[in-house]
Amino acid sequence: MYRDDDDYLMLSGIQHYAFCPRQWALIHIEQQWAENVHTVIGHQVHERSDDEFADETRGRLRIVRAMPLVSDRLRLRGTADVVEFHRVSEESDQTIQLDGRDGFWRVVPVEYKKGRPKKDDRDEVQLCAQAICLEEMLNVRIESGFLYYATINRREEVFFSESLRDRVHRMAEEMHLLFSEKRTPPATYGKHCDSCSLFDICQPRWSQSGSRSAKAYVQQLLNEMEV
Repeated sequence: MYRDDDDYLMLSGIQHYAFCPRQWALIHIEQQWAENVHTVIGHQVHERSDDEFADETRGRLRIVRAMPLVSDRLRLRGTADVVEFHRVSEESDQTIQLDGRDGFWRVVPVEYKKGRPKKDDRDEVQLCAQAICLEEMLNVRIESGFLYYATINRREEVFFSESLRDRVHRMAEEMHLLFSEKRTPPATYGKHCDSCSLFDICQPRWSQSGSRSAKAYVQQLLNEMEV
């Protein structure tokens, strides 16, 4: 199938969108970004898993790091932190065969995160999107994956329910619509805003009354300075 690279959005952006559609638009439409302690720690955590093309086998477990992902249905592309292949005894719709390796292998995506499990589902949404990509690429069914949280040094299993899959598809459609219209949603100010790295750029209290972009806010400040 022919793919227009401009028609595919970053898979990692779906986590931003689940957290706040305005944050996603500021980053992926307006190209705004700012670092804070949370994003810096997040980069450090991912550096531990993003050893490109790293591939190792431990008995009945194969581990692939920084695996490229793409979905034509979601029109998303990105990279999985880790994809594990577990050798099992029986073939099913949840297994694949690997070139040069005997047996049947179950596919399990693993995403690395800083901190602890969150109150919302942004991490689950991102992991589910990765699973949908892998299902499409490998023609397999993936029932669950894992989120690894660095602070507690523990994995949390995520089951990919139909409702979670529907949410991923719905958000992907919304992201593509906003991107095609180059439209930044208005802010909805809440407690989550205080920890956002884009707080000063977003100005959620100012922008929540209408769909105003960060660029418009900066221009207003410049105009006031000239008065």
